[in-house]
Amino acid sequence: MKRAILSAAACTAFLPVAALAEVQTQYVTYMVGDMAFEGFAAHDPAQESRGTVLIVHDWDGMTGYEEDRARMLAEAGYTAFAIDVYGAEADPQGFEEYRAMSGALYGDRETFRERLMGSVMAAAEIPGATDSMVMIGYCFGGAAVLEAARAGAELAGFVSFHGGLPTPEGQDWSQANGAPVQFFHGSADPVSGIGDLAQVMSELVEAGIPHGAEIYGGARHSFTVPGSNDYLETADAESWEGLMEFLDQTF
Repeated sequence: MKRAILSAAACTAFLPVAALAEVQTQYVTYMVGDMAFEGFAAHDPAQESRGTVLIVHDWDGMTGYEEDRARMLAEAGYTAFAIDVYGAEADPQGFEEYRAMSGALYGDRETFRERLMGSVMAAAEIPGATDSMVMIGYCFGGAAVLEAARAGAELAGFVSFHGGLPTPEGQDWSQANGAPVQFFHGSADPVSGIGDLAQVMSELVEAGIPHGAEIYGGARHSFTVPGSNDYLETADAESWEGLMEFLDQTF
């Protein structure tokens, strides 16, 4: 199947692959360095976009989950771009491969940041793209959002849903651009506990970065993922509503 190739210098036609109501969606292949990545874009061409939202995938790579979130954002009036940090050829299958691919980026923060920043550049070329952008992410994607914020990504805001929260050794928030950081987190998350949330919020206070948190009592990891053992419908709905409020205030 033919894909669109994006770079900082050029952009070709896009191939629509689905539509939901007035929303148009397409897969977008773009380059970061000499490596190809494939994202998923969604927007409603019938209305002016309220802003662009980048979505970073979970540790299992790009799936229907991120695509569904992109459609939901487009239906709400935003341009959405679910970005890829694994590579267009990657197709991780199962726990060990998920852990290997996410672990490789956790272990090589320079490459992690390069792929995040390259994806931000690619987002500027998608249909309906706006100058102002916010990055959101779930689980591994939530950790990626914080990585991008610490790296100084020139975005209007950053949102982590049950993300990995600890700041890696040797990093701090001194390069952050000062844009607000929002957390949606469960008090019983066994991956990044409430102590991790308190620590990162303390770091944000010290750095003078505006931030906020919505904490869901008893919620564990992946509380927004339908079908998971941790899924909580109420917390999922409330956190999505919280995201809508954050975007409305940010854009």
